[in-house]
Amino acid sequence: MAMAKYSRVDGRKSSSYCSTAVIVVFVAFCLVGIWMFMSSSVVPLENSDLSSQETRNEAKQTLQEGVSKQFDDTSGDISEDATREGGTMPGKVSLNTDEESRKSVEENQEENHGNDSSDEKTDSENEQRTVDGDDGSGNGKDGEMDSREGESNLESGQAENEGGEMNNNVQAESEENSGEIRSESAEGGKNSDEEVSEDKIKHVDKEDISTVDNNEKNQDENSEPSAIENSAESEENNQTSNEILPTAAQSEILTESTTQNGAWSTQAEESQNEKKWQQASISNEENDHQWKVCKSTAGPDYIPCLDNWQVIRKLPSTKHYEHRERHCPSEPPTCLVPLPEGYKRSIKWPKSRDKIWYYNVPHTKLAEVKGHQNWVKVTGEYLTFPGGGTQFKNGALHYIDFLQQSVPDIAWGKRSRVILDVGCGVASFGGYLFERDVLAMSFAPKDEHEAQVQFALERGIPAILNVMGTKRLPFPSSVFDVVHCARCRVPWHVEGGKLLLELNRVLRPGGYFIWSATPVYQKLPEDVGIWQEMSRLTKSMCWDLVTVKKDRLNAVGAAIYQKPASNDCYNKRSKNAPPLCEESDDPNAAWNVSLQACMHKVPEDSTERGSLWPVQWPERLEQPPYWLNSQIGVYGKAAQEDFTADYNHWKTVISESYLKGMGIDWSSVRNVMDMKAVYGGFAAALKDLKVWVMNVVPIDAADTLPVIYERGLFGIHHDWCESFNTYPRTYDVLHADHLFSSIQNRCKLVAVIAEVDRILRPEGKLIVRDKAETISAVESMAKSLQWEIRMIYSKDGEGLLCVRKKFWRPTVEEPIKSAIV
Repeated sequence: MAMAKYSRVDGRKSSSYCSTAVIVVFVAFCLVGIWMFMSSSVVPLENSDLSSQETRNEAKQTLQEGVSKQFDDTSGDISEDATREGGTMPGKVSLNTDEESRKSVEENQEENHGNDSSDEKTDSENEQRTVDGDDGSGNGKDGEMDSREGESNLESGQAENEGGEMNNNVQAESEENSGEIRSESAEGGKNSDEEVSEDKIKHVDKEDISTVDNNEKNQDENSEPSAIENSAESEENNQTSNEILPTAAQSEILTESTTQNGAWSTQAEESQNEKKWQQASISNEENDHQWKVCKSTAGPDYIPCLDNWQVIRKLPSTKHYEHRERHCPSEPPTCLVPLPEGYKRSIKWPKSRDKIWYYNVPHTKLAEVKGHQNWVKVTGEYLTFPGGGTQFKNGALHYIDFLQQSVPDIAWGKRSRVILDVGCGVASFGGYLFERDVLAMSFAPKDEHEAQVQFALERGIPAILNVMGTKRLPFPSSVFDVVHCARCRVPWHVEGGKLLLELNRVLRPGGYFIWSATPVYQKLPEDVGIWQEMSRLTKSMCWDLVTVKKDRLNAVGAAIYQKPASNDCYNKRSKNAPPLCEESDDPNAAWNVSLQACMHKVPEDSTERGSLWPVQWPERLEQPPYWLNSQIGVYGKAAQEDFTADYNHWKTVISESYLKGMGIDWSSVRNVMDMKAVYGGFAAALKDLKVWVMNVVPIDAADTLPVIYERGLFGIHHDWCESFNTYPRTYDVLHADHLFSSIQNRCKLVAVIAEVDRILRPEGKLIVRDKAETISAVESMAKSLQWEIRMIYSKDGEGLLCVRKKFWRPTVEEPIKSAIV
């Protein structure tokens, strides 16, 4: 460099020259110095540019060899760089709100402005320094290297302040700075494949501004367009809380794994070999699956186990509504149910209680038949629900209050929390019970009352498809506080009262049966006969007729019965009719079990479930049931400890992860399903949101459904190798905690995912917590469905995935022979 030559000329002055020569040399010296001063602003800049380029290349190489991939997305969507080929599971998720992005941009601008003067100082000092080539030993060579050759000295780190010699610890310091670049890049959400900033990266003395400061500036400047772009993507969710997945959320994964599925390690401990193994575990079938649209008679309303016409046509009898019961195809379908033409995103609760989009459930028969009873009406592009019913034409709320006035001990929302509504219609009764803090499990068959349960679910009201036929209801015994029937069209008195005895099985001892039907208040011969038969039957069942009241406003009446809380009446009966069930008959066995015309004894031991009424709502939600004292819990601890640990775990998961780190706008969520519930902790942790949760306990899992009911929640038994008893597009969020890995030996995963697609609404979310290889398989299939990967997270063989269903449907049809009439 010229400056290096200058310094060495200055050091080679000889005392042997004559004074004239000294003057000449001194003048030349001054001229050269002036020339060097004037040109110093040009030569070092050329070198700086070259050095900056090599710095970028070196930094890029370092990043590519450095940290594991990470991603940053404002809306909660996973970025393309966040996934490895075929599905990477990054260990850190960054989900920022629009407000956070703007704040970050402003802070970065202020920081950059504050660094301007420091950067200028750095430039000036770099321009005035001389750096010789490094010979590898830390000592500078003779200064023959000109700056215009553009050779970088970044590897040597920094120069000595005075003598131009290299410091002995430069190499170690350079490695440290390189590590800092990697760290800062990771914290900024930069992927290892990205280019570093085009701004110059400068290495200076320890006394000057460090490389990391400039690197932070570069990362911040690059983050601005990314933040703006991500903010635009997040507008569709209108999120208010999409925060970075916090440390607490990582600790909550550890909490779960210690009880269920092995410890969660940090992302730094996850090996590349495991990632390759996870990727290899995805079967060719899942990768290569070509989705088709189901072609069936039911079209967009296809329910595989209720639309199996091959079996229904061959039924020997339909006297007991066998044709309304489940008849699942031998092979579950792997096609996708089509969308109704004109389908829109569902209206949000609570507006949805009163109106829904007509084209989402384009059926008008109920409006034609039941419109005068205020069930449903067609109003332009909406179907509207005035809140009426056959027994409460003037509104459900008046009817609800009428019932409590008739029997104050019902105490809606305190003593009576979970009820069963039989033959629910469009479920307005259950819909308005939310205002009394009551949770109603409403059910009706898929029959000539076209789409009544579909209307209920589209409104945001809990309901399932079921029928009082030849099978037990899919609920445990003694779990409902109240059972309600308003003109439910069930012949309770026939065949020894077999159907009413099934209600007796699921009704809690001391619970109420509300029967609001014409035999209660009309005097037609048929009604009188039915009333007499019901009176004999209920008396023989030891049910107490508490009251018969008339609602003058609606011109109807209701008879309210109470189930006994002891066995005294059973023991005093003169006739054993209906008979008591055998001791070997398990009252909790409810999946595909035939009805029995018998009664189970009431538990009287104070340690048995059903012997005492639960504490009032809402205390019962958090208090472990009294009858768990003598049991061992699902996770191996004492059951009450398990219960409390499970609840605390899910409270942490919900508050620190699901509400903040999933990119889900929970204000648009209403219908939620926990596909593998244990104690109901997931649902309990959502209690402050305006949602309801269908807790599903798989038939091959521990039967904890009675615990869920005891705490004031509800749920159902189900086999996920078969279709669920609901219409398509009825849930906003599905939650699967280690479900898929637990059933993969019995069920085809592709069929289960097809059922998930059927149940989930377009733009609905699926949250999966499972083994890492299962997460990879689900992720691959979600991509094949054109679903949006919102978040993916992996730790030591365990994973967390959140995906969003889109409106996409295939173009090729697949005829379903069993579903075509």
